[in-house]
Amino acid sequence: EVQLVESGGGLVQPGGSLRLSCAASGFTFGDYAMSWIRRAPGKGLEWVSFISRNGVRTSYAESVKGRFTISRDDAENTLYLQMNSLKSEDTAVYYCARRTSRYGLASRDVGDYADWGQGTQVTVSS
Repeated sequence: EVQLVESGGGLVQPGGSLRLSCAASGFTFGDYAMSWIRRAPGKGLEWVSFISRNGVRTSYAESVKGRFTISRDDAENTLYLQMNSLKSEDTAVYYCARRTSRYGLASRDVGDYADWGQGTQVTVSS
């Protein structure tokens, strides 16, 4: 059974930092591209960042570029998102998601990710 468990969310002041983690199990983590996707209050899903299977290729939404860093540790089956210089508009539930197809290329399309975690809440407020 595929399991993705996010952690690391919380309340932080504007300008602060958080590091999200996603512990993966039930599949060969290194065989899949992964993404972080978020849903802000009252809004739809927004793709945030992806990382390729080997970690060589990463990409970011314009709204987070230069502030967020995605990484993965295949030995530990864990995906990370380092978030710096947080803004109020970053407030959202953050999900890690597994690319639907094994060995598939990383994608910005939310529809290309079939397995999601339960999410972790990030609130940026003073």
